[in-house]
Amino acid sequence: MRFPPREVIASLRSQYPAGCRVRLIEMNDPYRHMPVGLEGTVICVDDTGTIHVNWDNGSSLGVVYGEDHCAKI
Repeated sequence: MRFPPREVIASLRSQYPAGCRVRLIEMNDPYRHMPVGLEGTVICVDDTGTIHVNWDNGSSLGVVYGEDHCAKI
């Protein structure tokens, strides 16, 4: 797995600060169904570019950079 460049991580951290709200656009997780449109609160963005979210359904799955998609609301 290749990690995104530091500039990308910095941009993600700026765009998705802890406490902001996001809406799920797409998540490719074969073990857990996450409905499109689900909303949650960002915890942090880690060094791999994963956006960690406390979802309103109680899940805490991360939005994986380059694989899943969410939008700030």
